[in-house]
Amino acid sequence: MWVAAIQLNSTPDMEGNLTRARSLIEEAASRGAQLIALPEHFAYLGPEDKKPPSAQALDGPLLSEFRELARKLGVFLLLGSFPELTAAGARPFNTSVLLGPQGDILASYRKMHLFDVDLAKGPRYRESQFIQAGEELAVAPLPGAPFTAGLAICYDLRFPELFRALTAQGADLLLLPAAFTLATGRDHWEVLVRARAIENLAYVIAPAQWGQHSPGRRSYGRSLIIDPWGLILAQAPDGEGIIYARLDHDRLNRLRRELPCLHHRRLK
Repeated sequence: MWVAAIQLNSTPDMEGNLTRARSLIEEAASRGAQLIALPEHFAYLGPEDKKPPSAQALDGPLLSEFRELARKLGVFLLLGSFPELTAAGARPFNTSVLLGPQGDILASYRKMHLFDVDLAKGPRYRESQFIQAGEELAVAPLPGAPFTAGLAICYDLRFPELFRALTAQGADLLLLPAAFTLATGRDHWEVLVRARAIENLAYVIAPAQWGQHSPGRRSYGRSLIIDPWGLILAQAPDGEGIIYARLDHDRLNRLRRELPCLHHRRLK
């Protein structure tokens, strides 16, 4: 299966962000990608305390537009995340949506672990002031493809038990859209993404935001596609763009047979 991860530098200019995202999705599809993944907050990334124009319900125009694009191109499309509106007056969820080649919603995942940190040499974040946490896992088979996808978002990366739970429900392809901060990303991003792949003997596609988004908000980038042995199949350089890799399900099955650690686990 040929897959693509798109690295963006989203800003408060939502229309500009969407134009670039559409263009890169179309480019990836034209080069044969069957699954294309966008990063966290692909449509808008501005000041944390501002209500974003990307905040919409699942039946809103943002999702409708990309459902039509997935159907037109005949690809699996991961909409990394956007603020999902639900009840009136409630904080939105940070939601990732996986679309099928018919434009159907295969899975949606509301980010469980919210980024509330105060780094000594970095910015302060309080995601929980503006976002409410989700509570349910999201795992979905890819129709017509041998893989089963498990969804997570950015800060979830630091909680290995979430990924093990996804694997226990059948996931062998972990989708991790992110906007990892520069301060943490340069030391932890690659190490953690590779660890989640190795621990679960699963492929990981991790499309990331890169660069300066607004004053005080900057992302590390270096989007990754990792194989079940922890090998880097593709890594993005600085800047916007696309990385590609071919996923081999036979290799995944062989590695899981040869190193059956998923069956050796004894903790309950």
